[in-house]
Amino acid sequence: MMCKRITGAALILLLLQVTAVAQDLHFSQFMNSPLTTNPANTGFIPEADYRIGGNFRNQWTSIPVPYRTASVWGDAQIFRNSIENGWVGVGAVLLNDVAGRGNLRSNKVYASVAYHQMIGLSSLLSAGFNAGYANKRIDITKLTFDNQWNGKFFDAGAPTGESIIANPNTSYFDLQVGMNYAYFPTENTYINAGVSVHHINKPKETFFSNGTNEVPRRYIGFLNGSFKVNDDWIVNPNAYFSSQAKANELVFGGNLAHNVLGDGSVVVFGGAYYRWKDAAVAMVGLEWKDIRFTFTYDATTSNLARFNNANGAYEFSLIKNGYYNEYFGDKSQRRQSMCPRF
Repeated sequence: MMCKRITGAALILLLLQVTAVAQDLHFSQFMNSPLTTNPANTGFIPEADYRIGGNFRNQWTSIPVPYRTASVWGDAQIFRNSIENGWVGVGAVLLNDVAGRGNLRSNKVYASVAYHQMIGLSSLLSAGFNAGYANKRIDITKLTFDNQWNGKFFDAGAPTGESIIANPNTSYFDLQVGMNYAYFPTENTYINAGVSVHHINKPKETFFSNGTNEVPRRYIGFLNGSFKVNDDWIVNPNAYFSSQAKANELVFGGNLAHNVLGDGSVVVFGGAYYRWKDAAVAMVGLEWKDIRFTFTYDATTSNLARFNNANGAYEFSLIKNGYYNEYFGDKSQRRQSMCPRF
């Protein structure tokens, strides 16, 4: 029985090694989590003046304590009437993640700013950065150790005999930078690509009193497109690549948007993505006026499927777009969208 258990000490070491060999928090719906993908996306809202959103991801549901990641974010455009052919974007994002039996909890808050400049009539160049504060903590009382095994069961009240953690809380300051470019030669064609570097200051992250672990830099690139086929259908291909330490992630695929009522007030989405050597992702969504809900399910295709009993991950996003002039009673003066719309 003992050989089938992972002791609390081993689990802690495993969790603490994650930052050195695996990815940061991530969402399969990277296109619906713009501020965590690239700070240059702050205020880069092709079809509105501001937006607010939320994301939730639940994975490894077959283990006693599943991994859950959630975010709430918002951004807006300012100075559009003060800067010739350009504007500034401001935004913020809150992230929360809970992982495993030891409740390894991450709380992060970031504020971001970006500048966007039109190049001619059909291109846009953006650059931005964000700065934030991250805190991680672990609940030692939720773990069991080998010294607490009395031969028949684990005695949670027995001394652990462990002193590997000096402080169950660790915090650090974090910085990200990014750029992106958008090209929209016609009202039916839109292409957007960007790159970003996360943790450029390589902050120190450790629970040990003499620990030296640094959060490795993470490099992200993405490519999005939107192509209006006719008044009923729009094709949206997407691709995303991330690299951190020795871990790489490649996601690609697309979705179709269908104009249900003919006036663009109700749009349904359906599509599929593939995370290379990891999972197949199915997507469905609904947009009603300026509110969009999207659901995805990750079906594990790698060898990890046998460890999660073939239970994948589910994720949803909710985004609300808004226009400043709606508050002044004039909804007819919405500016022209850069993206194809119904």
